[in-house]
Amino acid sequence: MTSTFRTLTVPLDEKASPGGLPQFLVRDDVLCWTRREAGLVGFGEIARFTATGPERFLEADIWWRHLVLEADITDSVELPGTGPVAFGSFAFSRKSAHESRLIVPEIVVGVRDGRVWVTQLTFDDGELTETGALAALDRWLSGGSAFRSGGSGAEDSGDSPTPAAGFAGDGTSAELPTGAGGAVVRPLPLAAGATLHTGSLSEEDWMAAVAAGVAEIRTGALQKLVLARDIVATVPSGVNAAQVLRELAVRYRECWTYGVDGLVGATPEMLIQVEGRTAQARVLAGTLDRRDAHGEAGIPMDYAERVLAGSEKQRHEHEIAIQSLTSQLAPFSEAMNAHDEPFILELPNVWHLASDVKAELAEVEGHVPTCLALINALHPTAAVCGTPTLVAGALIRELEHLDRGPYAGPVGWLDAAGNGEWGIALRGAVIEDPHTVRLYAGCGIVDGSQPEAELAETWAKFRPMLESLGIAT
Repeated sequence: MTSTFRTLTVPLDEKASPGGLPQFLVRDDVLCWTRREAGLVGFGEIARFTATGPERFLEADIWWRHLVLEADITDSVELPGTGPVAFGSFAFSRKSAHESRLIVPEIVVGVRDGRVWVTQLTFDDGELTETGALAALDRWLSGGSAFRSGGSGAEDSGDSPTPAAGFAGDGTSAELPTGAGGAVVRPLPLAAGATLHTGSLSEEDWMAAVAAGVAEIRTGALQKLVLARDIVATVPSGVNAAQVLRELAVRYRECWTYGVDGLVGATPEMLIQVEGRTAQARVLAGTLDRRDAHGEAGIPMDYAERVLAGSEKQRHEHEIAIQSLTSQLAPFSEAMNAHDEPFILELPNVWHLASDVKAELAEVEGHVPTCLALINALHPTAAVCGTPTLVAGALIRELEHLDRGPYAGPVGWLDAAGNGEWGIALRGAVIEDPHTVRLYAGCGIVDGSQPEAELAETWAKFRPMLESLGIAT
């Protein structure tokens, strides 16, 4: 046995994987980061780092850099995401008890620009060969489905993932039990006897929190506040995480589908993407439910332009989010470019006001900052917290009555060369056990926000996860 970290990366025949990464999402414990059929998936685990508190990003950065510093790396592909790779998920709040984590898998499959590869990672002293890497991949792909949530070790094994039809019921609504405060979530057509419960706050209490937030904004204490809420889905037939990820990857191709230790979702927001000395981000703020366009005359996108881009409230919220990111990224940049005008990002459930930001990274103390160092400076942005950050963060803790855990925290991957992609864990959920999923959604609150409208927006944002669970909305 040796303590040397070793990796071997070899190309795969792209003709053998015409469907891209979604076809590799066959295990409930898979690690996943994919967009437009490209990205990375990981199987197994050979090392893990966990941390809590305000230094969680820097502690993870130090652990990773030490791990890869003397690694024995054989890489015949040499693209971002080849060689040593770790997947990660971080708690939203520095005060959260939820453990942030980096996970080093045993096998990684990558797809980028039409090229496909496999990386085997190990601390063992056996010889790494292409034949061995392919055999290890085959073992994971043929090993069936195994549930794992949050590092708890709970398992629900089977010979193969449950097909999508496994969620199909008779289309009737089940009786909904009461949740916190005795409230009942609005009735929905539920599949396979699934039930929805309120989470930390009832709808009425959450709308009261929104009203309280607006009142604080009007005092001048802050400009923007992001308030989140949770609901809990119980699925008696079982939660098939692999199927959830495949559904999200296919339906939400413009989003980044992620899966890390029971955290699953498809985020439209890129916190930071680093490739060499180039960093990019996608900022969203301003949302319109596509169902609101039903019955409207003309082209739906014209409706979105008029309502979103023409709304002073929505544009104000977006400008706050852009200013938050660019001001925090500026000290690390030699040059920066952002859209003068936001564009409309069209997703199956909503439209967003969106802006892309690109920066050329400067050397700080003799080296280009790592993606985790950048995350430490950027998170939380106004898009998920508010501004000023400290005031908004304190108000979130007072009004939400919720530990967000990994929701709205960074999720993604990094490699030994400093490349990485880290989204914000939105449009997602935590699989708490083989039958229970906690879903999260939040809204940006500014002066002029209406509690009823914000509540409706959370339901639009719950929709991707509810649909992927087989729960019609």
